[in-house]
Amino acid sequence: MAFVSGSSRGLGRHIAVRLARDGLSVAVNGLHDDGQAAEVAAEIRGQGGVADSFSGDVTDEGHVRELVAAVQRDLGPVDVLVLNATGPQPEAPLEEVAWEDHLVQLEYFVKSPVLLGRAVVAGMRERGWGRIVEIDSEVVDLPPPERSAYVTAKSAQVGLTRSWARELAPFGITVNAVAPGFIPVERHEDVAPEVKSAYVGSVPTGRMGTPEDVAHAVSFLASEEAAFITGQRLVVDGGRGLG
Repeated sequence: MAFVSGSSRGLGRHIAVRLARDGLSVAVNGLHDDGQAAEVAAEIRGQGGVADSFSGDVTDEGHVRELVAAVQRDLGPVDVLVLNATGPQPEAPLEEVAWEDHLVQLEYFVKSPVLLGRAVVAGMRERGWGRIVEIDSEVVDLPPPERSAYVTAKSAQVGLTRSWARELAPFGITVNAVAPGFIPVERHEDVAPEVKSAYVGSVPTGRMGTPEDVAHAVSFLASEEAAFITGQRLVVDGGRGLG
């Protein structure tokens, strides 16, 4: 069974749908009980998969305990944990970024993975198998200006991935990261022409990425075929990071 945090929309939605197609039952998670997570779960069931929706704040320790307990009660033990939840990423010059702004980003990209990981790792150890996939970002390698809090938190998430991978490897648990480049969640034809042109010009593959490109990478790292891969980052950016 797979739990995908922040999967009521965006990249998380596509990851949840893909894992369901791989044969996993999927816990779809959103912050609010606004029907979006339920829609994704219904989409999966409509395709013949098994899924249910669970709302809860994955940056709140009490919520995480209740959330994971509900997921495991309804769908079974968590074998695959995809850490995708995110929040607003404001832009501001360095001198305007307060420590509190850093803490907000760390809540999503370090605290949330820690809380969810602690809630499911014991079961993975007992079963001798587990897959944890962090969704970080190309900004670790290509930091944009005025995004210092976001870049710092994402960099910390990479350190979390590597340290967990080293500690959990003896128990059959792999921990890896997928780092998307710029991936428009809306249809490509809805992307502003000037944005599309500038981006495609910077990508050696000559095309924009899709949410499915990211979902394919997560699917592989969550599979049995990736058993000998841990502590790695798979950058899904069409080669943009090559310079």
